[in-house]
Amino acid sequence: MSRIGKMPIFIPPNVEVTLNSNKITLKGPLGILKQNKNNLVNIKNDSNVLYFTAINNSRIAKSMSGTMRSIINNMIIGVTKGFEKKLQLIGVGFRAKIEKNYLNLILGFSHPILYKIPFDIICETPSQTEILIKGINKQAVGHVAAEIRRYYKPEPYKGKGVRYLNEIVILKETKKK
Repeated sequence: MSRIGKMPIFIPPNVEVTLNSNKITLKGPLGILKQNKNNLVNIKNDSNVLYFTAINNSRIAKSMSGTMRSIINNMIIGVTKGFEKKLQLIGVGFRAKIEKNYLNLILGFSHPILYKIPFDIICETPSQTEILIKGINKQAVGHVAAEIRRYYKPEPYKGKGVRYLNEIVILKETKKK
């Protein structure tokens, strides 16, 4: 069922993997990530190659072997290269700037929005209408980007709002008289 779970992961030389009975720890040049192991998946480290096998032939065990393999692969990419997401602010007067550990968003409301940046995420504003979110945890980077985007999703008539870089927003035609 899961073909992804059958593929091994080759560990780069600058990444250190520690397997415990219920936790896997990855240490790389950018930081340390930890993940709880699933009881349905058996992980084996054989000379810097990780192998994932399902404990039994159940559908859930096979699908969890692919899920665990993808999560561990993303962790290896995170501790070596890191992840980033870019957001654009489209609209007249829409701006963003970093103030201490807060992201100050001016999105056309009567008040500015202060978003507290999590400690493991780095936010930058290369220009007033761009937000760059970086981190080693893929899920955390995507979650922060989704939370910021949720404040003002791109609307379908003028296209104003917070959108991902290269996101295509299909504009609707306005009502005719």
